[in-house]
Amino acid sequence: MKIDLAKELYKSWRDTSRKNKKNETVEQTRTKVDEPQSLNSVLSELVQTRDWQQGIAEGSLFTEWLHVVGSDIGAHSTPISLVDGLLTIQATSTAWATQLTLISSNLLNTISNSAPGALVEEIVVLPPGAPSWKKGIRTIRNARGPRDTYG
Repeated sequence: MKIDLAKELYKSWRDTSRKNKKNETVEQTRTKVDEPQSLNSVLSELVQTRDWQQGIAEGSLFTEWLHVVGSDIGAHSTPISLVDGLLTIQATSTAWATQLTLISSNLLNTISNSAPGALVEEIVVLPPGAPSWKKGIRTIRNARGPRDTYG
């Protein structure tokens, strides 16, 4: 005879929940509010109690990248990640990667003034990704790459 695991789990959950309802008293930790509160105040309180200010500031840095750094830099760069104060940016060309590396201290000041709360201590600029020679129909695993086809 086969045992239906789903039915057995449901029965054990149902029996446990019935026992808990009979034996336990649930403490109510919510406070009763007589007046309605604005959504803005409720969300602000939630952000304060959960300590989400830095995460929201870092997220808005990514979404508002064009406004924070300007249209010229924003058009030629994309923020990739922000981990432990290290902002990684990918440029559209090697020339822009060089320029962003040269102005990284000014860029740090701009970010700290435009996106308060975002913890950015250092900037790393990556050049654009190079085309991969490891893809295609004539690729051989563990081979030297494109040099082995040139004679």
